[in-house]
Parts: sequence; C-alpha cells; structure tokens
Amino acid sequence: MELSVREARAQFATALAAAERGERVTITKNGKPVAEIGPPQVRKGGIDWTKAAQTRARLGIKPPAYPLDEEWRRAFDDPAFSREALGLDDDWEPYRG
Repeated sequence: MELSVREARAQFATALAAAERGERVTITKNGKPVAEIGPPQVRKGGIDWTKAAQTRARLGIKPPAYPLDEEWRRAFDDPAFSREALGLDDDWEPYRG
C-alpha cells in the first residue's frame, strides 16, 4: 500500500490495520518514498551462523583449518584470562550502580 503524507494523516488507522495484516505501507512526499510502516521485525536472537559464513566467504576469510585445542578453550573460559586480556587488576570490582 502506498499513501501520500496527507493520506497517511487522514487514514492512519487504515495504514496501521494494513501493517497488522503483515503489509508494508509506504508513505510518500512529492511522489518519493520517505517512510514505511509495517509489522515489526522479529529477531530470533543469537548468531546467524549462515549469514556469518556468507560474510566470511564474501570477504575471503577462511575458517581455521583445525579446531581449537582443549587447552586454549579452557584458558579462554577462565575469568583470569579475560581480566588479563582486558588489563584489569586483581582488585578490580564491577560498577554496581
């Protein structure tokens, strides 16, 4: 659905109902699209591994030829590793607002 700014003001309830049905409503000013109303984008959360792989391929980044070893994984999961990597002292305490 496409509405001019004037039509969108007069028929906002109609545009909103269209968005509820899953339609995208384009609002134009002087014949040029300036805004859209539509259903909210539902984020499923987490990492889209397929998209990440496509981005790596597009950029020419190859995944490591071998899996990370267990020793490195244990070190990475250790909070001391993060403190050292971030340069935090042992007496550092988080802000508790």
